[in-house]
Amino acid sequence: MIDDIAGLRRVLTENRVIAVVGLSSNWHRPSYFAAKYMLGHGYTIVPVNPMYDEVLGCKCYPSLRAVPCKVDIVDCFRKPAEIPELAREAVAIGARVLWLQLGVINHEAVAIAEQGGLEVVMDRCVKIEYARLFGGLNWAGVNTGVISARRAPCGPPHRI
Repeated sequence: MIDDIAGLRRVLTENRVIAVVGLSSNWHRPSYFAAKYMLGHGYTIVPVNPMYDEVLGCKCYPSLRAVPCKVDIVDCFRKPAEIPELAREAVAIGARVLWLQLGVINHEAVAIAEQGGLEVVMDRCVKIEYARLFGGLNWAGVNTGVISARRAPCGPPHRI
């Protein structure tokens, strides 16, 4: 499993076609925001969601197996219980990377993907990692809580 800066940077540099499983057409959903950001940074986005015909101007497919083009990264915005089957599909279509979004943790799926020859990134957001590694957190709208312009709260006033 990839969990280091060099590995994440390599994955995002070498892989340019992202199938976003569970991509919503609602602009306020994290999947939409992440996909739109990556689309705006030169990635090809392939929406995978049986509820839509099109998202972000891209044809939407009902499943990974229905996608007619080569997919590099399978970016999963689904419940952890659904991920092992998505890992099997990612292996079947010849994807290179299984990317599990923030909060999506499934070790069985990691094992399935790795045994199938895929690299795996788990519990990370592709948009946040791209912005963090390639510059963009200053305007990307991500509050990591790591850097702040706020001063630490002061203790009670000192009396002299």
